[in-house]
Formats: sequence, structure tokens, C-alpha cells
Amino acid sequence: MGKPLFTNDAVVLGILLGILSFVFLTGRSEHPFWKKFYKYVPTLLLCYFIPSIFNSLGIFSGESSRLYFVASRYLLPTSLVLLTISIDLPSIIKLGPKALVMFFTGTAGIIIGGPLAIMVVSVFAPDIVGGAGPEAVWRGLTTVAGSWIGGGANQAAMKEIFNVGDDLFSAMIAVDVIVANIWMAFLLYGAGIHKQIDEKLQADTSAISELKEKIEAYRSQIMRIPDLTDTIKLMSVGFGVTAFAHFGSDLIAPWIAVNAPGLEKFSLTSGFFWLIVISTTIALGLSFTRARELEGIGASRYGSVFLYVLVATIGMKMDLMAIFENPGLFLVGLIWMAIHAILLIGVAKLIKAPFFFMAVGSQANVGGAASAPIVASAFHPSLAPVGVLLAVLGYAVGTYGAWFCGMLMQVISH
Repeated sequence: MGKPLFTNDAVVLGILLGILSFVFLTGRSEHPFWKKFYKYVPTLLLCYFIPSIFNSLGIFSGESSRLYFVASRYLLPTSLVLLTISIDLPSIIKLGPKALVMFFTGTAGIIIGGPLAIMVVSVFAPDIVGGAGPEAVWRGLTTVAGSWIGGGANQAAMKEIFNVGDDLFSAMIAVDVIVANIWMAFLLYGAGIHKQIDEKLQADTSAISELKEKIEAYRSQIMRIPDLTDTIKLMSVGFGVTAFAHFGSDLIAPWIAVNAPGLEKFSLTSGFFWLIVISTTIALGLSFTRARELEGIGASRYGSVFLYVLVATIGMKMDLMAIFENPGLFLVGLIWMAIHAILLIGVAKLIKAPFFFMAVGSQANVGGAASAPIVASAFHPSLAPVGVLLAVLGYAVGTYGAWFCGMLMQVISH
């Protein structure tokens, strides 16, 4: 791919915000075309998909831009603080068992999906899943398992544990990113029609509806028009907690790496892991104090703005053209994700779990802490913390789950 049309990140950020503005303005339009269009296409999906088309067409490059780094390291933790600060933690805990069952079902779907996908593809195209030594395809697929159960740290751990060749690893990153992003698009679309899906699953959505109503009632009690001082106070709390989380993660992660390197398999040596854990933990603590009242001056609205900017920067990392470079590997990835989905749908129907738990349980595995809150907030902004709490669990079990999946893939490939 040649040089992108725009390489200056300030220009790219302007384009991304222009895209967000276009989506939100048309989303609110009374024009019959747009009303019909948005009946089927969720706004969040477009905020994510249009930047990926721009990236694929070479208008800007998600690979060379630093915007995703800034959004995921500065805006994401701040957004999590602002969305979590008004959370009703006891009510969220009540959602408990079904959310955990769907999360672990998602994990199981990834663990067994990889070996089954290799098995299916080897029947009609054994060359695709062949290879020897560090370039053996099953080795590369372990890094996808690491990413899809945990996150980047678990993916890197799999590369080391299974000695994956560099060329194969870069091909696997493309499979990981694109298949995971296509799946996230499905989940976001599902979030837009979740009522119909819940009816089909015969799900019990009462606990989630109660939580939403409770939060809306609390919000309407404390809502007021913020002045400049209010907004500055809000930003200082959001970015202040993020600053403290960065400070803490810069101390904790290197200390663990030196003094307890064995904990790497739990992602405990990853700075990003600690950044998310510290910022979310402080925000959960603040939700029991008067800081909750910041919701009245728009905490979750600003949190959502930051989250949408993050969505656009995640979208711009997806290059749809990469599919054509390695179509065989993408086929393995798509079959793998389909097995994960079938297992989730089966268990959701069995335990009458709402689509919300299925979508967030899946994304907490596949996407991790950067995108699970995005999927959760597509149902309601106040539900974003559920995504984070499950994603943190994913980081903890990611290396074990992916290692077990790798062992199964090795057995099937030999």
C-alpha cells in the first residue's frame, strides 16, 4: 500500500471527528431515508466502519498514526472513570452469575474453536493449516487465541511460549484484528436490535431493565446545566484519576517484571493492564462517595464522547484489503469465530441469558478492555463498567486458556 493521503494526526483527528459528527447528525435526522437507514444500522457501527473504509482506501493510515495510542492510553481510562463514577455496584453484582457463565462460555468457545477450525479446514485444504517449525500455522494460531481470550500481553506471551516465526506472527495479527473487528461489528449490530434477539432467546432481561431505570431515575434527580467550573472539575477528576493510574502502572508493572516475572502469564507485567485496573478501581471507590453527583453535570456524556473517539481510532486500524493477502487464514479465523458464536447462542438459550451478557461476555474475551466497554455501552452508557470487569478477568485467564488451546491445536495438527 502506498503513502496515505493524510499523514498529519491533527488532520486525521479532524476527519475522524467529522465522521462522528456526520453519523450523529444523520442519526438524529427526521429525513425518511435516514430514519429507515438507522432503524437497521446502529450509529456505533458506522463510527467504527467508516474510518476502516478510509484506512483501506489509503486516505489515512491506522498503522502509522499515533491516535489509537493516545485514545487507548489517555481517553479510554478517563472515559472509564467518567462512566463508572455513577455506577450502582451492588446492582451490577446482582447481574452476576449469568454474566460470568456467558464470559466463560466465550472462553471455552475460543479454546475448542481453534482446534475444530484446523480440523475442518484440513479436510478440504490441508496446505492452509500446514507448515513446519516456527512457521507451522498452529503455532501462529496460538497468538490469536492469546489475543481473543486475553489481550495483547497474552498474545505476546504465546509468541514466546510457542516460538512463533515473525512473518507468520504478522499474518496472524491481521487475522486477529480483522476477524475480531468483523465480529464486533456483528455484536454492535445485535445491540441495536437486542430486544428482538432477547425475544428469540426467551431471555429474562428484568435485572438489566431495573438497573437502567434506577440509573435514569438517579440521573434525572441530579441533572443540572453545568457551568465552566463544573466542566473543569469533571475533567480534572477524569484525567486526574488517569494520571494517577499511569503513575501507578509505571511503578507496579516494571517492579513485578523484575521481582516476580512468573506473574507475566496473568498479564501482571503489562502497563496497560494496570492502567485499566487502577483507573476502574478508583472510579468504583468514588462511586460510593459524593463524586457520584458528577453524573448530574454530564460525566457519562463526556465519557461517551471519549469512547466514541476510541471507537473511530480502533476502526482506522482495520485494513479490509489484508483479507485478500491471506484468504486461507481468514477462513480459519472465521470458522473459529463461528464456533465461538454457536456455543454462546446455545448456552444463552439454555440459561435464558439476555443478548447483553452474550455480547459483552464475548467481547470481553475477543476484544479485551479497549472494546468490551464499547459493546456494553451500546446497550446503555451506564453498563460500560460490566465490560471492563469481565475484560480484566479475560487478562487473568488468557494465557492459560490460550496455552491449553495451543496444546489441542498441536495435537490435531500432527
